[in-house]
Amino acid sequence: MSDLRETLIRHVQDGALPGAVGLVARGGDVEVVAVGSVDAGRTAPMARDSIFRIASITKPITAAAVLMLVDEGRIGLDDPVAEWLPELAKPVVVRTPTSPVDDVVPAERPVTVEDLLSFRTGWGLPSDFALPAARALFAIQDHSLPFGDWPDPDTWLGLLAQVPMLHQPGEAWLYGTSSALQGILVARVAGRALPDFLAERIFEPLGMRDTGFEVPASKRHRFTSSYAPAQDGTLRLTDTPDGDFSRLPRFPSGGGGLVSTADDWLAFARMLLAGGQGLLTPTSVSRMTTNHLTAAQREASALFLEGQGWGYGGQVDVTPIDPWNVPGRYGWVGGTGTTAHIVPPTGTVTVLLTQVAMTGPSPMKVMRDFWRCTAGG
Repeated sequence: MSDLRETLIRHVQDGALPGAVGLVARGGDVEVVAVGSVDAGRTAPMARDSIFRIASITKPITAAAVLMLVDEGRIGLDDPVAEWLPELAKPVVVRTPTSPVDDVVPAERPVTVEDLLSFRTGWGLPSDFALPAARALFAIQDHSLPFGDWPDPDTWLGLLAQVPMLHQPGEAWLYGTSSALQGILVARVAGRALPDFLAERIFEPLGMRDTGFEVPASKRHRFTSSYAPAQDGTLRLTDTPDGDFSRLPRFPSGGGGLVSTADDWLAFARMLLAGGQGLLTPTSVSRMTTNHLTAAQREASALFLEGQGWGYGGQVDVTPIDPWNVPGRYGWVGGTGTTAHIVPPTGTVTVLLTQVAMTGPSPMKVMRDFWRCTAGG
């Protein structure tokens, strides 16, 4: 762990991060390193139980919630989602990926639950952000805004239905939108708000006490500030503990709306490694952590996946490109500077939480350094 501590301290000392928490668990052996401060002003030291905006490492949790409903027989993987999301009953698709948004054809088949889980819905971010359909999607899926400023889920879904798909359902992997749709699907099938469902069905059973869509006043002394890199190399403050997460957002995003701690995500990861731990069936865990993409779909998604595959809610490594790419490794990265994975062949869990946002789809240097120094047995 001295290598991990030195790695994280180096990134703090060079000004890239105010602080970080790194966790590595191998079986019952858990090592945690907390370095730096909870904010750039160094008002308090970083701690193991510091709370972070985890962004897209929310996605595996939302996928697990969908699979719980599948396990209960309330929905099926092959079911058309229009039964619960009628706004998506008659989607249209741009004639070619480069076509203008008014040059459309009908979808060849309905969007299914499995399409949402595997990110082959037809809506989502492609490698080319300049495509007309991608720009139309950006207009309603604006991640420069906090989720509290998004429309409510029903309104947002109505807006999405007016945006043409970039590809036919099942044809291509596209990033992000599918997880937001998963969250709305869970709420409508369960007949309750997504925050309530996740709290009762996942967070409480697993003891994830600090995970949710808001941070109550009693915990804000543990909540980190959030930053983005500025052009001059400094860090620009983007949110404070009393800011965007001081109340439930109007849009509780299944794609990136949670806050959590390293130990809470470890509890979720151990549930997966244990085959579901009574919350999910082993079959659902297996489907969640198995690659579902073709080689062509992986190649087309290289900007995001860097040659690897995708399960449900997270990347699945299929090719040992770098030392950390163990085939079967499952997890993802978050745009706020977070990353979390399980490595089923070795029973390993790795979690890195920082407060500095990514500047694009490519993982930050601190993430790659973290993966490198935790890749050993």
